[in-house]
Amino acid sequence: SVMQFYPSQFVLITDILDIFGKLVYDRLKIKAGYIRPGSNNPTALPDNFTPDMVPEMAKETCLNWFYKIASIRELLPRFYVEAAILKCYSFLTSSEFNLALLRLTRIIRGIGDPLVSIYARCYLCRVGMTVTSDREYIRENLTDLFTVYHTMFSPRLRNELTRQRLEIPTYLTLYIPALDWIMQGMAIHAPDTILDDILDKCLGQKNSGLLLNSIMTSFNSNFIAKRATKILHAIEEHTDEEGFPQAQLLRALGACLVVATMVPEEKQQVWVDAMKLIGNIEVPGQFMVAIESWAEYTSMSYNLGHVAAVLDDLLVHMGQNRIFEHHYGELQAVIDKIVYNSRDLEGLLTLDNFMPVLDLFQKESVKLDVCRSIMLVYREKIETKTSDPVTTNALMYICRVLNDSVNALTVEDERRQIGGLISHMIKQVDFGRDFESQLAFYVDARAAFVNLDTVYATLIHCVNNLAMETRRMIRGQHSRKTAAFVRACAAYCFITIPSIVSVATRMDLYMVSGSVALQNLCLGQADSCFDATIQLIPELPPVVEVDGNVKSTEMYLISYIGALLSTLIVVPDSPDRGVLYLLRLLLENIKLYHFDEIHSQSEGTLATIYLSVLDMLSTAAQETYPYHIPGIVSNDQLYGSDPKFIAEIDGLCSKVADQVLINLKILADKGQLRVQSTLAMELFVRIVRNTDLTRDKQFTLAVNLWNLVTRNKAQLDGKVLMGVLAQVEQMKAEHGNTVTGKRFEELVMRMRNKL
Repeated sequence: SVMQFYPSQFVLITDILDIFGKLVYDRLKIKAGYIRPGSNNPTALPDNFTPDMVPEMAKETCLNWFYKIASIRELLPRFYVEAAILKCYSFLTSSEFNLALLRLTRIIRGIGDPLVSIYARCYLCRVGMTVTSDREYIRENLTDLFTVYHTMFSPRLRNELTRQRLEIPTYLTLYIPALDWIMQGMAIHAPDTILDDILDKCLGQKNSGLLLNSIMTSFNSNFIAKRATKILHAIEEHTDEEGFPQAQLLRALGACLVVATMVPEEKQQVWVDAMKLIGNIEVPGQFMVAIESWAEYTSMSYNLGHVAAVLDDLLVHMGQNRIFEHHYGELQAVIDKIVYNSRDLEGLLTLDNFMPVLDLFQKESVKLDVCRSIMLVYREKIETKTSDPVTTNALMYICRVLNDSVNALTVEDERRQIGGLISHMIKQVDFGRDFESQLAFYVDARAAFVNLDTVYATLIHCVNNLAMETRRMIRGQHSRKTAAFVRACAAYCFITIPSIVSVATRMDLYMVSGSVALQNLCLGQADSCFDATIQLIPELPPVVEVDGNVKSTEMYLISYIGALLSTLIVVPDSPDRGVLYLLRLLLENIKLYHFDEIHSQSEGTLATIYLSVLDMLSTAAQETYPYHIPGIVSNDQLYGSDPKFIAEIDGLCSKVADQVLINLKILADKGQLRVQSTLAMELFVRIVRNTDLTRDKQFTLAVNLWNLVTRNKAQLDGKVLMGVLAQVEQMKAEHGNTVTGKRFEELVMRMRNKL
C-alpha cells in the first residue's frame, strides 16, 4: 500500500521465508534416514545425497508439502512459499529444479504490479542460484521483464504515484536493488554475446534509463568500457522527462571507466562527449552527481590539462550565486578523488583554477577536512623535494588553513596530526645550495605557523641542519659571509625556542642549538643557548601526562643533564663570567627543581646527578680532554692545567661530594637502603678512580663508603661487589710498590675483611 516501504518489507519477509524453507528441508532430511548396504541401522543422509537414497515415506512427506502449497488460492503467497522450499525437490528428483524454476517464472506473469513482480523475480533468482548453475531461468525472467517494462510508466500507475505523492525518479529507485540482483546473476560467467543481446534489448526499450543504469552497475566494467561510445550515445538520447536522471547514468558510466581499460582509439572522444553532456546539465545537484566519477576518471587517466577542464566546469556551475554552499559534501568528494588519483600532485596544486576551487569551501570545518586530505595524500605519495615557488606557496596556503584551525579546544591527537602534516611539508621544501632562500622560507613558515610546538621544533631542527650543512660545505673554514649566515641561523633558533610551550622541548632545543652554534664557532650564541637551557630547569614540571598516565620527569632530567655535561666539557669559559660558570649555574638551578611529593625519589635523583657532575669535573681536570671541537679552544688548552684552575675544580668536587653524602644520609633515614648502597658504591668507585688515596681524608672517605656499601650487601648483587673488588686489585697492581700502591693494598685488605 506504501510503495517506498516495499523493498524493506521484501527483505524482512524473505528472511522469514528462508528460515521456513531451511526448517522444512532439515526436517525432511532427518526423516529421510537410509540404510546402508550391509547394515540394518538407518543412517542420516549425506550432504551430497541422491533421490535414490531417500525412503519412499520421506518422498511422500515432501510431495505432501508441495501439494499443500499448490492448494493455496492466492498467487503471491503460493509463489513465495513454494520458492522458499524449492530445495526440497532434491528429495524427489535431480531434474526437477530447472522445470520448477521455469514454471515459477511463468507464474510471475500473473502478478500485475511491476514493482511486486520484479521483487518476486529477484527472490526466485536468489533461490535458484542455490540449487542450480543453469542460468536459463534468469534469462527467461529478463525477457519477461523487458516485455512488461512499459507498464512501469502506464497511466494507471502514474495515477497511483500521484495519490501517494511519489515522483517517478524516486519510484524508479525502488526497482534498483531487485533489478541489479537479477542483472548480476545473469552476468556471472555469461559470454559477451548474451550480454550484448541483453544490452541491445535494453536500448530498444523506451525510457531505458533504469535498465541501462543496472547494466552498467552489474556487468563487467571492461565489457562496458568496450561499448562506451554506444552507451554514451544512448545516454545522450536519454532525457529526464520519464524519470531516471541522465546525470545518474553518466555517473555510472564514469564509475565503470575508473576500474576498466578503455579502447585507446575511443578514449579521448568519449571523454570529450561525456564532459560536454555534463557541462550542459543545468541543475547543480545533478551536475555534482555526474561530475564525481568523471573527475576521478580524468585524474587517473589524463594529464593536467583535462583535470583543469574539470575544475573549470566546477567553478562555472558552483561559483554562481553561492550555490557551492549547498553542495559542500559533493565538492569535497570530487576534490578528494582528484587529489588522491592525480598522477602529478604538485602540478595539480599549481593549476590556475585549483586554488579558486579550494576557496569555494568557505565553511571552516569542511575546508579543514579538504586541506587535511590533500596533505595526507601529499605525505603518502610525494617523496621528492620541491623548490618551485608556486608549489611552495600552494602548500603554505593549505597548511596555514590547518594551523589556523588549532585553538584551545583542539584535542591533542588532532594537534599531533596537523603538526605532523605541516612538519612533513616543511621538510619537503628544499632549495638546494641556495641556503639564504632556504632560511627565508623557514622565517616565513615561523610567521605562518604560530599555534603548534611540533612545527616550531621542526623548524629549529631544520635551521640547525642548515647551519651544519653550511659547515660541511665549507669544511669548517668559515668565511665572513658564511660566519654571518650561521650566526643568523643561531639567532633564528634562539628567538624561536621561547615560543614553544613545552619546557622539556625548549630545554632539548636550546642544548641542540647551542651544540650546533659551538660546532660553527659561534661562542657567544652557544653560551646564550646553554645559559637559557640551564635557567629552564626550575620551570620543568615535576610530572607530565603521557598517554593518560602521570609520569615523573626525574629520569628525563638525569638523562638531559648527562648529555649537557658531556657538551659542557668542551665549552671554553667566558672571560667575563669566571671559571666553569655554566657548571656553577647548573648546580644552582638543580637545587631549584621542584620534585613531586608522590612520584619522587628526589635524593636518589640528586645523588645520581651529582655523580655525573663528578665525572665531568674529573674529565675537566685532565691535561688533555678526550674529545674536542675543531677550532674551539677548550679549557684544557685555555688553562693548561693551571693550579688555580685545578684548585677550582677540587673545590667544586668537594662541594658536590658533600651533597652526595648528605643525600645518602637522607636515603638511610627514609629506609631506602638498596638505593643508598648502590649510590654509595658509585661514589666509592669515583673516589678510588679519580682521587689521590695517599691523602688520609680521601682514603678514610673511601673506606667509610665501602663499609656503608657492605653494611647492606644483602641488598646488592654479590657479583657486582666482587667486580668492584677486582677493579681495585687491578689498580693496586698498576701502581706497584709505590706509596699509592701500598694505599691500594691496604684498601683491598679492608675491602676483603668486609666481604
